[in-house]
Amino acid sequence: MKPIKVMIVDDSAVVRQVLTSAFAADASIEVIGAAADPIFAMEKMSRGQWPDVIVLDVEMPRMDGITFLKKLMTERPIPVVICSSLTAKGAATSIEAMAAGAVSIVTKPQLNLRQFLIDASSDLIAAVKTAARANLKRILLSVNAVEQPRPIVTVRQLGHQAMARTTETLVAIGTSTGGTQALEYVLTALPEVCPGLVIVQHMPEHFTAAFAERLNKRCQIEVREARHGDRVMPGLALIAPGGRHMLLKRSGARYLVEVIDGPPVNRHRPSVDVLFRSTARAAGSNAMGIIMTGMGDDGARGLKEMLGAGARTLGQDENSCVVYGMPREALKIGAVEAEISLQQIPEAILHHWR
Repeated sequence: MKPIKVMIVDDSAVVRQVLTSAFAADASIEVIGAAADPIFAMEKMSRGQWPDVIVLDVEMPRMDGITFLKKLMTERPIPVVICSSLTAKGAATSIEAMAAGAVSIVTKPQLNLRQFLIDASSDLIAAVKTAARANLKRILLSVNAVEQPRPIVTVRQLGHQAMARTTETLVAIGTSTGGTQALEYVLTALPEVCPGLVIVQHMPEHFTAAFAERLNKRCQIEVREARHGDRVMPGLALIAPGGRHMLLKRSGARYLVEVIDGPPVNRHRPSVDVLFRSTARAAGSNAMGIIMTGMGDDGARGLKEMLGAGARTLGQDENSCVVYGMPREALKIGAVEAEISLQQIPEAILHHWR
């Protein structure tokens, strides 16, 4: 099997050196080039050094990472992993990069950078391998779909019974790699009047707030990062904060979320399994669970618990996934009632509310 050819584009010599050493330790990855900025990277690629995956910084001289990424996606698409700083500015810019077609984010601190990158080498290697397997065609379709205006699914289209359910009905969604574009597609298609949503998107700490802010500006519904004790309400989507778990709790006729610390579950914090299992216990048949694009199996067992508690369960189909991992694992263990395309998910959410 041929190794994955990687190019590193970062203005930090330390980052380029440490990443090159980290990737060299894995026989399935070959670093074919490192560049201090996108201009140098394009010169290398013009000489025939075309990588399978690019690890890209976002804040660089001469040309920023966003401009470079958009140029790549237009002229010669290549899977891109964003390597971004843990700052508010870095988070917002990285979310913009994800919307432009980047596969995933790897974070880097401003202090003790060398040691951090050494300690996080396994995560960096996993991100590159995931990017190499990503469905690039689906990424480009998702980006284009998000950018194009389209009709919003309306309650009226679903018939007069659409308001028959109470506010107790809710939807829990779990996703990972490819989920930023997929969630943007789904949430921007929902009308202002829709069931409450609780969402886990695997994403680093500090980045979920920027992601929620971007979605809130583009959606008719309200979207925000969840706070401990927030009530789940119609027309509101709560996104679990990066680095913390989110659970659903019931208080009388109301649903609330708890945002808590705790060890990673299935290597993730927040974990989809944690959300789905709590939803099974708190909401039972009043809930719908949807597992979407992502690597690994987080959420599969929790979704099965939701199904056992009487909830409706759906999985995103392979053709519309960037990475068909989490939905596949859920389907394999019998947790998914039906698989549907990304384009069908908004309407399915409103039909559940009927």
